[in-house]
Amino acid sequence: MTISSSLNAGIAALMAYGGRLASISDNIANASTYGYKRSQTDFQSLVMSNSGRGYAAGGVRATNMRLIDERGALVSTNNSTDLVVRGRGFLPMARGSDIASGGQPPMLLGTTGSFRTDAEGYLRNSTGHVLMGWPANANGTIPSFPRDTADGLKPVQINANQFVGEPTTQMQLGLNLPAAETRAGAPGSAQALSVEYFDNLGASENLEFDFTPSVPGTGQSNEWTMTITDGATDTVVGEYTMTFDDSRSDGGTLSAVTTVSGGAYDPATGRLGIDVAGGPIEIDIGRPGDRGGMTQLDSAFAPLAIEKDGFPVGKMTEIEVDESGYVSAVFDTGYSRRLYQIPLADLPNPNGLTSLDEQTYLPSTDSGAYFLWNAGDGPTGDIVSYALEESATDVARELTDMIRTQRAYSSNAKVIQTVDEML
Repeated sequence: MTISSSLNAGIAALMAYGGRLASISDNIANASTYGYKRSQTDFQSLVMSNSGRGYAAGGVRATNMRLIDERGALVSTNNSTDLVVRGRGFLPMARGSDIASGGQPPMLLGTTGSFRTDAEGYLRNSTGHVLMGWPANANGTIPSFPRDTADGLKPVQINANQFVGEPTTQMQLGLNLPAAETRAGAPGSAQALSVEYFDNLGASENLEFDFTPSVPGTGQSNEWTMTITDGATDTVVGEYTMTFDDSRSDGGTLSAVTTVSGGAYDPATGRLGIDVAGGPIEIDIGRPGDRGGMTQLDSAFAPLAIEKDGFPVGKMTEIEVDESGYVSAVFDTGYSRRLYQIPLADLPNPNGLTSLDEQTYLPSTDSGAYFLWNAGDGPTGDIVSYALEESATDVARELTDMIRTQRAYSSNAKVIQTVDEML
């Protein structure tokens, strides 16, 4: 019994160290594979019940585990859609064949990928996996999607061969009107400002703003009349009387706005609406007491902050992915449009994921349920573009482990030889 248990223990050891050598060879073979996660073999002793003077060898058992939570070094590239997760989290992907068949494809996970647009515009890597994300609305905002399911994720598809323009729907005016023009005896010179906007076809048009001061007989009125003219039709689309505060605490800020014509001014938001030839435009002139909007100070007329959305017709030149996972198309006119948001999936036990080929993983009962975070929020890291993740294999360490495995294998082979001679 004692001698035969020694033989069984030696055989179990040969099998265990053979498995360890297989994992080492796999790690070394993938030393240059982007996103590869190292496999590790651990040993556990098998203890048999021993009583009396005899001893029965129990042997050893090997278990293999892929260390998915280990990350390799980042290497820079020249492709804007080469992506890597810096920190915790996984990129959602799907097989290209599953997308072609229609329906909601199963979500796969990965930590890096070199994605490029294919013939249909999908961002696909060399293994055929397509990047998944939440599609943006027409105005660039991301709708609210469920975070514990992949139902809201869609394949990231970009049409590079198109001309795109976006109409202006919002505008912000930050400017200063000269307070001296509303004093008694002032010449009452009107101030003019022309602001470009884009119509529904991407053509450039102008809104003409005229600011006329109210000059009193005595004292100071602190009052201006703003007239807005649509350059496309040469018609007045709004007229407003603005009164400014001259108190010690809020001097120079808006005090009240009276609507003469056009859309009503909302003091809660500081916005008013006008209708141009192509549709409505919302203009933010600031709330009462707000120093970030329109002001009237004893200085020169100065447009300080003029902002608007929309852009003229342009051709897409490149795709950008920022650290928060927003995918944007950049046009030759200098404008950009947000198209998708790439979330990051996080799980309680990343090492419990089911490993598939081509550096992809599938959630399992051992990994726990996933949750989709915005990149950089919660426990997740951010997304780095123009970069890939190198293999997590340390070749020097693997070679050292291989030498140790070889010596242990040879020693256990010698045990079997000795038992054979004794028998």
